[in-house]
Amino acid sequence: MPEAPPRVRLGDVRQVIGGELVGSDEVVLAGVSSLEEAGPRDLAYVTADRHIPAAIKSRAAAFVTHRPLRELERPHVVVPNPAHAVVTVIGRFFTAPFKSRGISESIARGADVRIGADPSIWPFVTLGDRVTLGARVTLYPGVFVGDDVTIGDDTVLAPNVAVLDRCRIGSRVHIHSGSVIGSDGFGYVQHEGRHYRVPQRGIVVIEDDVELGANVTVDRATFGQTVVKRGTKVDNLVQIAHNVTVGENSIIVAQSGIAGSSSLGHHVVMGGQAGIGDHLTIGDMTMIAARSGVSRDTEAGQVVSGSPAIPHTVALRAYSLLPRLPELRAQIRNLERRVSLLEAPPPAPPHREKTKKRSG
Repeated sequence: MPEAPPRVRLGDVRQVIGGELVGSDEVVLAGVSSLEEAGPRDLAYVTADRHIPAAIKSRAAAFVTHRPLRELERPHVVVPNPAHAVVTVIGRFFTAPFKSRGISESIARGADVRIGADPSIWPFVTLGDRVTLGARVTLYPGVFVGDDVTIGDDTVLAPNVAVLDRCRIGSRVHIHSGSVIGSDGFGYVQHEGRHYRVPQRGIVVIEDDVELGANVTVDRATFGQTVVKRGTKVDNLVQIAHNVTVGENSIIVAQSGIAGSSSLGHHVVMGGQAGIGDHLTIGDMTMIAARSGVSRDTEAGQVVSGSPAIPHTVALRAYSLLPRLPELRAQIRNLERRVSLLEAPPPAPPHREKTKKRSG
């Protein structure tokens, strides 16, 4: 039989997230949902005043809000960051607890493999020699883990993830399907018209609490390490090249690419389809707008956009002129004609012949 939905009092929610209670704490909740989709037993949340009309129309039983909202006429808990509070509520009350499924018999296991407590290793997983897995690691079908790889506690590798030889994955890392960690960096030397591959001898290090989306590639270093530091979140279809360092708690959005040997500071944000050239230094808390092409170093806290990327305020002024370019071109041509007329030498006076007087 399916499990009965959880029953959680609003008072229990408040004990976990804190905040100010408005109304009764006896409301019983069975789930969390958006304002538009919430049912009469759901908890929803309001992050700004512009969402108040939707909250009033919502069928939700209770709310987490950014300030007291008497017009709701339903119980709510007021906290500084409602979105974060709701994430906490989902994790605490509405997420099934981890249950180990053990180790499938249908796996390929190399020599000297060490597996921590309470693993969940699905069929058709391959573990190379001298692999070390922490406690409560989950490996879904089709995962490949190469020789001498280390994976920390509570890490999840989704189906068909490949972690190649000697790479190191931290704790509480989540890597989604199809991602490849430790593929060779794109390094070649040209000699006499031919390209010769440079052996890629380094590794990849993924630190704690990192999440990598589907089909992400993180290339191993030529020498040393390619590093994605603690807390960074990477969207689908992102390329991180060899010897790159991505700083702590950065956000890299889908289809972005970082060329080799570039270094990103902490809390950097890259919009979708943005690109960073090789051997660049991107300062802490830099924001790179979607589809930007960064070809030079950025300073800490800078916001850039465009290709080549320039300061965002300058780019906005430049982009605002684009629709008017035909008109501006016509005006410039007209001004050039007028200036050329003004600068032209004056015409010579008409030539008059002198008439001889006849003697009488």
